[in-house]
Amino acid sequence: MYGNYQTTFLNLRFIITTNQVKKMKKYISLCLLIASVFLFQSYTTAKKSAKVLVFSKTKGFRHNSIETGKEVIQKLGTEHHFEVDTTENADLFTEDNLKKYAAVIFLNTTGDVLDNKQQVAFERYIQAGGGYVGIHAATDTEYDWPWYGKLAGAYFISHPAVQEAKFIIKDKKHPSTKFFTDSVWMRKDELYNFKDINPDIKVLISLDEKSYTGGKNGDFHPFAWYHNFDGGRAFYTCMGHTKEGWAEDKFQNHLWGGIEYAIGGQKKLDYSKAHSKF
Repeated sequence: MYGNYQTTFLNLRFIITTNQVKKMKKYISLCLLIASVFLFQSYTTAKKSAKVLVFSKTKGFRHNSIETGKEVIQKLGTEHHFEVDTTENADLFTEDNLKKYAAVIFLNTTGDVLDNKQQVAFERYIQAGGGYVGIHAATDTEYDWPWYGKLAGAYFISHPAVQEAKFIIKDKKHPSTKFFTDSVWMRKDELYNFKDINPDIKVLISLDEKSYTGGKNGDFHPFAWYHNFDGGRAFYTCMGHTKEGWAEDKFQNHLWGGIEYAIGGQKKLDYSKAHSKF
């Protein structure tokens, strides 16, 4: 009789233990699901946390593709999860405001667009680890500010008529060029000639001057490049003159890769490394 009670007790204990295990497994599964949701949300938030400032002030020639450029960059922001602010107000170039951005994009800027104090604020931003993207006429900007010329990588001197040329892909490892399968890209754009080319730039795309008329740089004619400069990251592409060019998938992929590089790892800016003085 006692054995029957003992057996019944053991069976009951087994059933209770089994139910507890099942409940525990369900609880653990639920916890893992909740944790996964939070991790996914955190990952999505982190991806969306990068913010860029598009600056398109002009004091010289004004490209009619600027508004199109803003729209495309905003589209890229939506597709690749970064926020985009646009401005032509140079007063926003202060330390407090610039530190909100992972990169600043000079979109077809021309002429002297920043005063001395704003220039220092931007220098300190780059020195603190900020990113720079220059598009087309960004090299037709701030000729009396040598630091900017080195950051941008060169200065514009002239251009022939808009025409098609061979763009030679020199480096396919960079985010802005890794999608290319061929080493030659036939493309129509305004083809800048440059002066004061920074010897430290890493050339991504160059022009074959034999493929068009009006080239002035000879065998070394960079057209898109990147480099680390004064604590920050700089990317420049000479493309972006025409509205039609902005609609091209290859150009948009190229530009997104440059923005991605300039954004970097989204590390917090370290102004203790900034050395320019107001």
